[in-house]
Amino acid sequence: MKTFSFFLLIVLVFTLSASAASTTILLEAESFEDTGGWLIDQQSIDAMGSPYLLAHGLGRPVADAITKVAIPEAGQYRVFARTKDWVARWKAPGAPGRFKILIDGKPTGPILGTKGVDWDWQDAGKVELDKGEVKVALHDLTGFEGRCDSVILTNDPDFVPPQGEELKTWRRKILGTDGPPTEQGKFDVVVIGGGVAGTCAAISSARLGLDVALIQNRPLLGGNSSSEIRVWIKGKTRQKPYPILGEIVDRMNTKPDKSPGDCDYGDDVKLKMVQAEKRIKLFLCEHVDEVRSDGKRITAVVSGNTKTGRRSIYRGRWFVDCTGDGTVGFMAGADSEVTKKGHLGASNMWYTHDIGKPAPFPQCPWAVQVGDNPAPQGHVGPWYWESGFDMDTVQDAETIRDSNFRGMYGVWSYLKNEKKLYPNRELKWAAYVSGRRESRRLMGDVVLTADDIRAQRAFPDASVTSTWSIDLHYPVEKYIPLQPQSPFISHAKFEHLKKPYPVPYRCFYSRNIDNLFMAGRCISVTHQALGTVRVMGTCGMMGEVVGRAAYLCKKHDGEPRDVYAKHLDELKKLMKTSLYDEK
Repeated sequence: MKTFSFFLLIVLVFTLSASAASTTILLEAESFEDTGGWLIDQQSIDAMGSPYLLAHGLGRPVADAITKVAIPEAGQYRVFARTKDWVARWKAPGAPGRFKILIDGKPTGPILGTKGVDWDWQDAGKVELDKGEVKVALHDLTGFEGRCDSVILTNDPDFVPPQGEELKTWRRKILGTDGPPTEQGKFDVVVIGGGVAGTCAAISSARLGLDVALIQNRPLLGGNSSSEIRVWIKGKTRQKPYPILGEIVDRMNTKPDKSPGDCDYGDDVKLKMVQAEKRIKLFLCEHVDEVRSDGKRITAVVSGNTKTGRRSIYRGRWFVDCTGDGTVGFMAGADSEVTKKGHLGASNMWYTHDIGKPAPFPQCPWAVQVGDNPAPQGHVGPWYWESGFDMDTVQDAETIRDSNFRGMYGVWSYLKNEKKLYPNRELKWAAYVSGRRESRRLMGDVVLTADDIRAQRAFPDASVTSTWSIDLHYPVEKYIPLQPQSPFISHAKFEHLKKPYPVPYRCFYSRNIDNLFMAGRCISVTHQALGTVRVMGTCGMMGEVVGRAAYLCKKHDGEPRDVYAKHLDELKKLMKTSLYDEK
């Protein structure tokens, strides 16, 4: 903590060259020494440029986020905050994400989070400051998803906060992160994405003797199966023709009995499994936003730390995109496909608990208004609280999550205040990280289709066995009027498989980036075929296969395509061989 505080007090002070007395100080909200009850949200970095703090209090104001800063010169300072009114895009009244900035316990001026469809700098007033250390706090007023990216203190009356690409450049310059990134080493395999697929790929590679970097942009592993999102690991493992595959998945699957609920979702189990592998170097809270290439080969990826902004570079021989969104492949120029309309959405599940006494909940005029329309009944919001079917999963990630929130808060307020149901129940938990189902898909030498699966088409490189239905989701029509721009209640249409279907290995590497593997929901399939292979048990087995293939690449100094063309029999043998010396 002391080292980090020094970073805040010294590095974040930037003196403009025009005048020694003209000072502008940038405070990144996610870097506050004590984030209090605010949460670091990194889901929209690719769209809005930064992690930010979110006051996710489920209608109860959260504790202040607090940091200290050294004021180099006494005088009057103008205060700015980069924020937004998160319901403005729906033209909804009330601005639920309201907060104030406090300096040494005193509010600086206007209430923030009250305007703007897009992220922008809002004027937070002027304040007289003495030279020396002051305490800056974000003070939440509502508990309804207030958000703050950055705070600026400036004594320059002509200063205008930068926007767009200028902001990105200025931010890195003022934070001192515009220089060469820190070298984190050269690895045999660099795995980006620490969900079930990525964790299995890293462990599989390491157990076969490869040096592995596992990079995850969240503080824990597991992705959709983590306690942040709380989805079951589904899809049968250990199936023919390779009943060994799934041995890593099974070890990390704690089989929670509720989704969502108060269960053990295996966060510690996954972490301990990775930490037990001496050849894995784990990097948490690192968001990869840059890929470096040499022709058709990736040479390195670069990340920014979601807490400090410091940048790191990871060099490798082979790379595995387990981001779910095909982020690394997309940045590298890999062939990809996106279903722009009618794709699978993203869910933010929630649940309530009985506190044994009346639990009032405020009216939410800014949320979905049920009125005379039907409303979903119940005190739990499972997987079908889903939206984003016609939105860009990456660029619209914040809007998709927020549309789920408007639905949840609006319906819960209606059930509590209008229907007078669940008088003693209050919201206990809601996922603020969306559980995504579909985004970019990276194209391999085989693009698996639903017709291939229906016809049980045989491939010589059959590997991971998919057992889930072709499971596609669509908005429930009777609920669409509640929020027509972004429906938030879905239903599933199942097309059951005739029998388990082995997925070809050639779906697990890029057809035009020579050293890029992929595992998880960004593999080489069509939209319909994704409906069966996307569940996490199946995705984890993909990672187990990719780790084995990476081992063969190193053994033969080859590329992923060479494993199919030259070493397929070896891969088949490895897929029949346990990495845990099972009897």
